[in-house]
Amino acid sequence: MLRRKIDQELIKWHRRTSFKPALLLLGARQVGKTTSVRTFGRQYYESVIEMNFEEQPSLKRIFAGDLNIESIVEKISVAGLGRLVASKTLLFLDEIQSCPSARTALKFIVEDGRFDVIASGSLLGLHYREVSSYPVGFEHKVEMHSLDFEEFLWANGITDATIEALKQSYEQRKPVDEYIHQRMMEMFKRYMIVGGMPRVVSSYVHDKDIGEVLLLQRSITESYRDDISKYAGKRKGEAKRVFDAIPMQLTQRNKKFKVSQVEEGGRLRTYEDALEWLHDAGIASFCHNVANVELPFALNARASFFKFFMRDTGLLSSMSMGNAQSAILNGDLSINEGAIVENCIADLLVKRGYPLFYWDIKGRLEVDFLIQKENTIVPIEVKSGRDYRRHASLDRLMATSSRHEKRALVLSPYNVEVAEQIDYLPLYMVMFL
Repeated sequence: MLRRKIDQELIKWHRRTSFKPALLLLGARQVGKTTSVRTFGRQYYESVIEMNFEEQPSLKRIFAGDLNIESIVEKISVAGLGRLVASKTLLFLDEIQSCPSARTALKFIVEDGRFDVIASGSLLGLHYREVSSYPVGFEHKVEMHSLDFEEFLWANGITDATIEALKQSYEQRKPVDEYIHQRMMEMFKRYMIVGGMPRVVSSYVHDKDIGEVLLLQRSITESYRDDISKYAGKRKGEAKRVFDAIPMQLTQRNKKFKVSQVEEGGRLRTYEDALEWLHDAGIASFCHNVANVELPFALNARASFFKFFMRDTGLLSSMSMGNAQSAILNGDLSINEGAIVENCIADLLVKRGYPLFYWDIKGRLEVDFLIQKENTIVPIEVKSGRDYRRHASLDRLMATSSRHEKRALVLSPYNVEVAEQIDYLPLYMVMFL
């Protein structure tokens, strides 16, 4: 059983002693939502009533017609789904995006107070027009991702003590023991290939078979294509073309997403909805260009200039042309113009809760990422090779920096170093940002 950070979120929610809203667990398909809730339910409740509205569409009838709690309880009882024990029952409404009326009913279940309720959903935003009344104030949203690097380390038997020692090196800006550093870089390379999809990670941990990893990853990407066909409606053609174009777009030198390379003569206006759909589905993330390096970034973002990163770098690796896996394992992180390593950092920043932004000067000089920590701007450069101390773009930015920038970060395969305005950190230390 994989150890997941969401477990602590579920326990924290369970321990609430006053008002307890419904927990709405959001995330892309196959990131482990159902498994985590089932495990949690078995540990903390006497009875778990699970309704999956995609596997059993007939269960939608429970939320048809009147949505008062007595009617809902009666229908659950008649359906024979399990015992309803007051204060000891968890209602688990899985794939709730397929039953909009169940989303409305969350308010009435919470108001009644007899049963705890968790709703889990993929692609939730797709049916927003069908929800007759949102349960505003009665649901607590939590986003779940595929495994981050720290969870990947746990899965591979790396102890908390080792991770804590690495964190101390990060906080004190002290070099890591060289043996441990090399071991962590080997693990990071494997994370770039395997990614964080639970089924894929479990297979890798058990068998260490990269061939099987690739088969599972391709199965997941095919299921994503099926989801696009099933859910994207009029946008499915554009969404599929964008999805398939992501690896090629990221191998460009500046990695800026160009609709003209998706379809000859294509215009951004035609593809805006498809791009937003893939973002909302948890499949990809925008990284917007900022016109000025000033806070707040969102007010300085240029909507038409962005990179589009895959949410799971293992899936990107499996979609990339050429034998990227072998090159990465052999230490060549610069393959495909460093696309995979940069995507990995983007993915891990999103998993740490950071929206993504970058800065450039006319497409020539570019700083890969800008993040905000409190009122401080932290510029980040990602380097995959030995020239990690060469960073003209970062130097230019820091030379003209505002009062917001204190220090910059360069993430590379090399150990911790400290310079005048720049901290050089190993790639894997992104997990502590």
